[in-house]
Amino acid sequence: MYATLACPDWVDRLKSGRSLIPDLPLDRSRADRAVAIFNKLRLPDVGGQPSMAEAAGDWFREIVAALFGGFMPDSDDRFIREIFTLVPKKNSKTTGGAGIMMTALIMNERPRAEFLLIGPTQAVSDTAFSQAVGMIQADPYLTKRFHIKEHVKEIRDRTNGAKLKIKTFDTKVLVGSKPVGVLIDEIHELGKIASAARVLRQIRGGILPFPEGFVVFITTQSDEPPVGVFRSELIKARMIRDGKAQSVMLPVLYEFPVSMMKDGSWKDPANWWMVTPNRDRSITIERLIEGHTEALLEGDAALKIWASQHLNIEIGLALQDDNWAGAEFWPLAANKRLTLQEVKRRSSVIVIGIDGGGLDDLLGIAVMGRCKFTGKNLLWSHAWAHEIVKKRRPEIASKLDDLSKLKQLTFVKLPGEDVYELAGIVFDIEASGLLAAENSIGVDSFGVAAIRKALTKEDGGIAKERIVGIPQGWKLNGAIKDAERDLAGGQLVHAGLELMDFAVGNAKVVPRGNAVAIDKQVSGSAKIDPLMAALHAQVLMGLNPVPAGVSGWDTDDLDALEEKIAAAVLEAEARHVA
Repeated sequence: MYATLACPDWVDRLKSGRSLIPDLPLDRSRADRAVAIFNKLRLPDVGGQPSMAEAAGDWFREIVAALFGGFMPDSDDRFIREIFTLVPKKNSKTTGGAGIMMTALIMNERPRAEFLLIGPTQAVSDTAFSQAVGMIQADPYLTKRFHIKEHVKEIRDRTNGAKLKIKTFDTKVLVGSKPVGVLIDEIHELGKIASAARVLRQIRGGILPFPEGFVVFITTQSDEPPVGVFRSELIKARMIRDGKAQSVMLPVLYEFPVSMMKDGSWKDPANWWMVTPNRDRSITIERLIEGHTEALLEGDAALKIWASQHLNIEIGLALQDDNWAGAEFWPLAANKRLTLQEVKRRSSVIVIGIDGGGLDDLLGIAVMGRCKFTGKNLLWSHAWAHEIVKKRRPEIASKLDDLSKLKQLTFVKLPGEDVYELAGIVFDIEASGLLAAENSIGVDSFGVAAIRKALTKEDGGIAKERIVGIPQGWKLNGAIKDAERDLAGGQLVHAGLELMDFAVGNAKVVPRGNAVAIDKQVSGSAKIDPLMAALHAQVLMGLNPVPAGVSGWDTDDLDALEEKIAAAVLEAEARHVA
């Protein structure tokens, strides 16, 4: 690779106010020319129509320089073909994006080249087009050079026939287009569109024939947990920035480091300047403080949305005022090393919870073991979904695809395939001798009959009396409260799966007299079945189960038993087990 685009010292740069773009071997003549053109563009909607030289910060000029100067020496081939910029609202993101595309159109030398600026909504597209048109109309030379077609949101260069088209995203956005350069505004909104990944692949494939081709993403953080193409592109950008991957994408991410997220220092207004690169121009810290104060008065939900949009705080669980109280402690109880095999290895006894299974539902399994080293409850989960759920619930289709790629959710084409795979996990645990002798498996009292039938097969099945119907609604109040306390007190440790983050974040609590219930109807199409399965397992673990088979600790050889216990203690200390 010609040059690495990693910026491993980005935290130090962020805290000291230095550029988040590493030192790069740019083509300075191209970079300087692009910056000079960009600087001459004028803000059309500000009194006096100041130039970008006055209105834009150096941080954005550095992006312009990297984009237009990121070429190989003495070549038209780029080593920077993409830029991913994550910046909070009110930092002139859309205006800067319009300026980038006008700069590209002015610098372009390819006859009849086509450029696209794509907004996620009609409103964003209208704003971008208005800014680009205003920049042209504020300059006599640009007014003569470019022809504006208002009705189709198109700007044509009279000198060579090149075009800049401003479009609203849809699956047909590329019909008849062969773009040389593309800017996508607010890609976080596209994460909710199932077809966005396919369109993005088409865009990337479309620019390949052009050595000068580029794609730019400029976006704020999502006000919901990142999903779909936004999540995948954000993860990739972070990996490149941190030096864990190499690519032709340059990441410029104005976000707080994990350490500041954990210690809460991101909440201090004295630190907000770090992620506000256009401060004292389009936004001030004082205005941010005012907005923060208003959000505090509106409640927790408004505060989280405000933080995601104005400070780029990623929402992991989309907490709302009516969310389950255990969600607050959920992230702290995660242990990513906790695989199914690890739960089996470390447990003295295991119970299983199952929930869901209709064509519109997820089928969730929760395997909960009691750790033989610490006595804590260890939770591993998985889910299955019929392919049809993506059509019936398109709003969560991209999220389910993400979970499938992580191998935390399995799609099936035929009813029964999910139950068959689930039963295989149950039988494997039964064969290990760890499954509880009584009250082994908890299912919804009105659960799918196919599940019970699969588990109680004549040849090697589970005895019917070991499968327990778990009452739902307010009758789960005890398990809900127990799980909250166990999470808060460190008694419950889970595998840190995005599947369960999704389910826990979706769960809505409904008061029922003196009790509470986690209601599927209130939670809507955002599925909570894996969490319900975990609560079923919580009920059974509360019955203090004993294993049906030999645990592996019984021995008549006392010396061997002492050695086994000593080895287990040493292993626990070495691994820092939960």
